[in-house]
Amino acid sequence: MELLLVIGVPAILVIILIANGVLTDEGLTKNVVPIFKFMMEKDYEFLLKIRYGAGIDVNELFKKRLMTFGLATAMMLMILALAGQLSLLYGLVALAVGYLVYKSPYSKLKRYYKSNLNNINQMLPYYLKSLEILVQHYTVPVAIAKSVATAPFVFQEGLKKLIKEIDSGNSSVDPYMEFAKTYPVRDSMRMMRLLYRLSLGSQESKQEQLALFSKNVSVLQNKAREQKYQARLDKMESKTMIMLTCTGGGVLALLLFAMLTMMNL
Repeated sequence: MELLLVIGVPAILVIILIANGVLTDEGLTKNVVPIFKFMMEKDYEFLLKIRYGAGIDVNELFKKRLMTFGLATAMMLMILALAGQLSLLYGLVALAVGYLVYKSPYSKLKRYYKSNLNNINQMLPYYLKSLEILVQHYTVPVAIAKSVATAPFVFQEGLKKLIKEIDSGNSSVDPYMEFAKTYPVRDSMRMMRLLYRLSLGSQESKQEQLALFSKNVSVLQNKAREQKYQARLDKMESKTMIMLTCTGGGVLALLLFAMLTMMNL
């Protein structure tokens, strides 16, 4: 009876939903996705664009995550029903399994972002250098707005949010710090504070503040170059060690083979 309820009731429900156009591709996007929008992580869209580019269909991928969540949960319920273990507790277990499946793509995006922080670390000093040139001719907010189009793609979404906050009247340091938190790379907090102070400076003190900002950007660029060269050196050393290990192993194998041959003689 329980098995009939588990399989029969959802089957009837699915038939009704299909008949009403809810479970069609268009129906899911229009009717189901908005209901479960609260399940979408705040940085999900940002992480998707970092991974796949600006043209990615966020709603389509989110819809697929919801579908895998539903399918994984349903399959677990059916397995539990067939095993005669259907209960409220095991129903919660099935939901937990479905939720883990749902979170898996997001976890992969987070891992990808973290693994690429080093590349972002390399991009930031060069972006700040281009921004420094613009600040010489414009105010900081205008310079940031003009820099968005030519900025590395990874920064564009954060820069747009920064400009939006400033345009809405937020003259505090918070928008700058939010950008730094989004990209937690080397010295991003300190550089955004310097940029904020530069935006507050009068025309008389602008050159002094700009010189300080420029000096710090140059230091960051030098660090980025050093890190890049060190990474290349580490890679070369790693390849050399692998080659030496393989060569040494081959020589030892030949010596062992020669000794065993001589012993057999």
